[in-house]
Amino acid sequence: MDVREAVHRRRALRVFDPRPVEEDKIRSLVETMRLAPSCNNNQPWRLVVCTGSSLHKVKECLSRGNVWATAAPLIMVLAAKPSEDCRLSEGRDYYQFGCGMAVGEMLLQATELGLVAHPIAGFDPVMARVVLGIPADYVVITFIICGYPGADDSLLSDRHKAQQLTRPERRPIEHNFFRDTWGNPLE
Repeated sequence: MDVREAVHRRRALRVFDPRPVEEDKIRSLVETMRLAPSCNNNQPWRLVVCTGSSLHKVKECLSRGNVWATAAPLIMVLAAKPSEDCRLSEGRDYYQFGCGMAVGEMLLQATELGLVAHPIAGFDPVMARVVLGIPADYVVITFIICGYPGADDSLLSDRHKAQQLTRPERRPIEHNFFRDTWGNPLE
């Protein structure tokens, strides 16, 4: 699969097959993140891969709106320590950008492997830190809900069921992309 195809096929689906993700595929996802770019090659991300006894514990950290994620056989928890990456002027702590790049590349690898990888913000980070033993000086950034696409949508709200059917609309290019000066639309 080429990158363009992976970008177009990637979706943040919410229905998972209960079958486990094979260890070689988990290793492939991890290796993709390991090779991602970062400021000064600091690689600020730390990832807890939850498949065994920790999986049930992290599922208890999910917000009510993410009950659909309880069907996933794999949840990865991403954390980083701000001081372990570039800290620049005007509050530009680069760790979140680096972590975002690592997750973005991993999402494309998951797509190529036939998996769904869906990052979420709806969880209790304090509880996650406690149940996974994440040190207090690390920021729990995201949970990545991962597995094979499934068919049982019984855990989805009506809104989520509708969202499964089509790719969400994107803003027009000129809304987000400019040429030469802010507000001058890229055409």
